[in-house]
Formats: sequence, structure tokens, C-alpha cells
Amino acid sequence: MDAKDILGLPKAPLSLPQEKKSRPPKDSQRKPDGISREVYALTGGIAPLMPAIDISQWKRRAQSENQKEYALKISTTLTLPLQITWQWLPFTSSARKDNLQLYHWVRVVNGVPPTGDYSFAKYNKSVDVIKYTDEEYEKYLTDPTWTKEETDQLFDLCQQFDLRFVVVADRFQSSRTVEELKNRYYSVSRALLTARAVSPADVSGHPLIKEPYNLSQEIERKRALSMVLSQTKHQERRDAEVLAEAKRISESRMAAKASVFFLFFSLILAVQEPEFPVTLRVDPEIAGDSSPPNIPYPSGTVAPPVAETASVSASLRMLRVYLRTYALEQMVQAASSSAGLRTIKRVEQTLQDLGVNLKPKVPTKAVCAEHLELRKEILTLLNLQKQ
Repeated sequence: MDAKDILGLPKAPLSLPQEKKSRPPKDSQRKPDGISREVYALTGGIAPLMPAIDISQWKRRAQSENQKEYALKISTTLTLPLQITWQWLPFTSSARKDNLQLYHWVRVVNGVPPTGDYSFAKYNKSVDVIKYTDEEYEKYLTDPTWTKEETDQLFDLCQQFDLRFVVVADRFQSSRTVEELKNRYYSVSRALLTARAVSPADVSGHPLIKEPYNLSQEIERKRALSMVLSQTKHQERRDAEVLAEAKRISESRMAAKASVFFLFFSLILAVQEPEFPVTLRVDPEIAGDSSPPNIPYPSGTVAPPVAETASVSASLRMLRVYLRTYALEQMVQAASSSAGLRTIKRVEQTLQDLGVNLKPKVPTKAVCAEHLELRKEILTLLNLQKQ
């Protein structure tokens, strides 16, 4: 049973005369290479604005051309084909003094074996240990704590083991520490260099002369290093706390010294230049509960007028050290505070007409006082003209 049985329709299809519309045949166009299917479906065969060419084809072509050029160069430079073989050949090394002959596999090209020294002989680096004669030892190198046999054995072991003093101390016959062996070796080398030099200036830049070995310092360094390496976590924390406390105490002492210097400088400034107010104060964090000391002015000094410098003193009260030009600016602002902005601009214009700088180039005490007096006179003149 299907849908036609349910609807009561005949199973045979109805033959309705229908005219089939003739569709124009589609032009079978092949998708060009290098363009995706989605782009080609959107353009509909329209020629793109930019030429779409597969770059990989260029790479293949360039690669093939490079290979041809390389093959051409090989064919022109080599008349015979390369014949590479591996042969078991003998060799000797310049690093060995016994001329021992060994064998190894060698790459041979066209039947010609490689020549020259063994390739790994260049890594044989040895220490240049200084030598001495019997006359030099008797003249420069005698030491009551060392015999000549022990010194000879020390230098032979240093030459054999390339100054590895831990190994030298292990091979040394007598019970000498590593520091004692180092001290003897470097002292002998330093004495020979000094004795063989024409003048002391010739060997002054040598490391053995410039930085001599210090036995006591080396022993103390190793002792301190062993103590640090054997510390526990608790001891490390305690050391860090002690260092932090020491740093805090040092910073507080430096701040206290700076405060004392400021008080001394302020007293000198107040004695020499009373026109410029300076406030003497001590940082409460440094002084603690103690109040700042009362510093009396010496006799003969005149205190600054309160009416003229009240605003300046209020603005400079929190400053410890300031420039004289900054104090002058504060006084100019206090003197022209009652005038308007236009009057202040006219004062500055008058100064420029008179050829006077708005800020003195050399702001000494006398120059600043004359500059401030000139501004007051110009302001008074402008007020009279306005009246």
C-alpha cells in the first residue's frame, strides 16, 4: 500500500500532454587549476581581475632548472665520475710521542687516500709548565719548608696532569694539602718570571704577577663555602632576616646623616640670605618622639618680613632644599596675585620691551631682588596709568 492507494488514485500515471521546454545545452567548462571550487562557482567563469596561477608550478620549474644547471656544472667540471670507497689504512698522530701506528677506516676518493695529520690531534692541548735549572733553584727558589726533590715531583705531576691540583695532591708522596701545592707552584713560577725578565715592567701585566695566589684567602674562602653549603633551611632564614635588619639600620642611619646635613645647610642659608625663607624641620620618622631643636639665629641677622613672604613661606614650607629661581617665581606670583591676567601680561610685555628676561639668567641674590623690585615698579606704573 502506498500513498496512491490511500488517496484512491489510479496507479497508472496520467498522460498529460506537456510541452517540454528545450533547455540550451550547457557548455562543459573545466575548472582551471589553481582556483578553488567555491571561487569558481561564484565567478561563474568570469575572467578574474588578477591572474590566478599556481605558484607550485613555478617552484617545480625553478627547481628543475636549478637541477639541470647543477648537473651541467658537474658534467663540465668533472671529466671522470667519482669513485668513493672506504679502506682500512694505517695512521699516526702528532699528539703521541711514541709514533704508535694504528688503523682506521678512511674515505678514499678516486683511489687517492687523504694526507695530513690525524684529524683529532688538534684537540690535544697541553699546559705550558715553566721549567727551571739547578742554578736557578739555588739562587731564587729555595724554601725551608720545601726540598728540591718535592719541588721537582710537584712540577712533574703538574706537567703530567695539566695543573689538576686535586689529582696532583692525590699522587703526591708527602701529605701536602691542595692549597699548599698551589702556593708552592705559583710562588716558584712568579719568582722565575721576575728573575728572567729584563725589567719588572715587562712582566707587570702577567696574570701570575698581577694577581698572585693568596694562601690564607683561599683557605678562608673554602671554609666559608663549606659553612654555607652545610647550612640548614632554618639557618638560611635567620641569615636573611639578619641581613634585612642590617639593611634597614643602614638606611635609617643614612637618612639621619642627611637630615643633620640639611639642618646645617639651612642654618648657613638663613644666616647669609635672610630674604629667602627656609623652614627647618626634622623628619618625624627619623627623630621619633623627640621634637626638633630650636636653632637660634645669630645676632645681627634680620628676619624676613612676614607680610611679603607669608604666601611664599606657606608654599615652600614642605620643601627641604629648593632653587632660588623657584623661590623667585613664588614671590612673583605672590606680588601679582591681586592683579588680573591682562595686567600680568602687560607687565611681561613691558619687561620684553625693556630688554629684560622674564627669568634671570644668573639668579643670584642681588639679581633676584632687583628683578622683583622692577616688576613691582612696572605694576605700580600700570596701575597709575589705569587711574
